[in-house]
Amino acid sequence: MDRLANTVRPYAWGSTTLIPELLGTAPTGEPQAEMWMGAHPGAPSRIDRGAGGTPLSDVIAADPTAELGDAAVAKFGPRLPFLLKLLAAGAPLSLQVHPNLAQAQRGYADEESAGVPLGAPHRNYKDANHKPELICALTTFEGLCGFRAPEESAELLAALDVDSLKPYVDLLHAHPEDAALREVLTAVLTADPQEMAATVTEAAAACERLGGDAYRAYASLAHHYPGDPGVIAAMLLNYVQLQPGEALFLGAGVPHAYLSGMGVEIMANSDNVLRCGLTPKHVDVPELLRIVRFEASDPGVLRPEASETGEELYDTPIDEFRLSRFVRAEGAAPTDLTAGTPQIVLCTAGAVELGDLRLARAPFVRAGEKAELSGTGTAFRATVVA
Repeated sequence: MDRLANTVRPYAWGSTTLIPELLGTAPTGEPQAEMWMGAHPGAPSRIDRGAGGTPLSDVIAADPTAELGDAAVAKFGPRLPFLLKLLAAGAPLSLQVHPNLAQAQRGYADEESAGVPLGAPHRNYKDANHKPELICALTTFEGLCGFRAPEESAELLAALDVDSLKPYVDLLHAHPEDAALREVLTAVLTADPQEMAATVTEAAAACERLGGDAYRAYASLAHHYPGDPGVIAAMLLNYVQLQPGEALFLGAGVPHAYLSGMGVEIMANSDNVLRCGLTPKHVDVPELLRIVRFEASDPGVLRPEASETGEELYDTPIDEFRLSRFVRAEGAAPTDLTAGTPQIVLCTAGAVELGDLRLARAPFVRAGEKAELSGTGTAFRATVVA
């Protein structure tokens, strides 16, 4: 197995301390938002098999079957299908959605044919893949996930007693549900910027007065992004607070934002994001409205399902990734993780080992390679369903 050297992304919303504390490294004073573990071309992990640090993507491309196994290559092609991350939010992330596979393929092809540079700030599609994802909390973790029922959003907005929000309240009482949600989100994102800024300021003050976890979260959004229409759009979504070990699965078209805390995140190997707001980055409202699924949904907090082997699985409808957890007590017998699929294993607490490697740096295990988990603490296992 191979020790991974991983890139830490310094996005402005990142915590300055959470990732260094987990890795046992000194904080740099700069934000450390995400540590990427995998073979995404944007920041592939590197391994050293005697020739110096080589991108994992290049190692896999040289011999996909040896690294990924026959079944994974047959099902997903000659690439690692998932990307594993440590995510540490010291401030809210952008309000966003991800495309489904057909939408991503079409959007990528259209931008390629139009000659939009891959690194252009206004580019929507960085690759031709979808990006379903799962976030599992390591600390108390706040987020927004999926639309509330329109009548619940109407009640929340009405309680703020802000005159400029009253037309949205009336729209949310209209039927059918999908049309009501579409009309309100469209109205919020296309409103006059100065008028919306005044609405956000007034709504944030009302949230401060009302208190409660959800209202405090929306007031915090307005503090970080004053005047941003995404603050009002966020009020249409379910507020969720995860406890350590709990998770959220986010499918295509589901609007969401992570607000604070640290988690293990796994996703299909993609970086396609369409933003609704809460960001200085590009927001493409027409394309966003084409991708969003306008339906109310329960956020569906996931808890791991235990097995006789001690492996606790986070069950999702996606084959590109499979995330599970081991919470190992002192003196527990070693667990054989040998599998015919590629794996990355990450220790998030205690001192867990895979063979002779400590896991905080997350080794890559080739398909079929002998792998035995030992030690005491918590480890997450990322692989595929093939």
